[in-house]
Amino acid sequence: MTRIYKLLTRPEWLAAADAGQFTGSPVDLADGFIHFSTAAQAPETGRRYFSGQTDLVAVGFEAEALGEELKWEASRGGDLFPHLYGPLPTALAVEAMPVELDADGVPQLAGLTP
Repeated sequence: MTRIYKLLTRPEWLAAADAGQFTGSPVDLADGFIHFSTAAQAPETGRRYFSGQTDLVAVGFEAEALGEELKWEASRGGDLFPHLYGPLPTALAVEAMPVELDADGVPQLAGLTP
């Protein structure tokens, strides 16, 4: 199994959990798919796109459970990133953990399950 992560705010995650699905944050909606990162990719994703944001969560999913709507596509530096083309059922989450920021406001995402 391959664990992938969605970084989002706690209010976004709680609203999605109440609705039973996550349809995307503004950047996801603009791009037409839900962005994920692997455990190895998450620290740089956090640094680039979530620095200074508080009340973040990293929600883990088993990639294989997301089915054919999950595509691995070249992105940053040619690395393959997981993108979900459809709504994300929140019941498939295997973990949701708060994300701490370091003194510079960078999300600390080391130690995520690969």
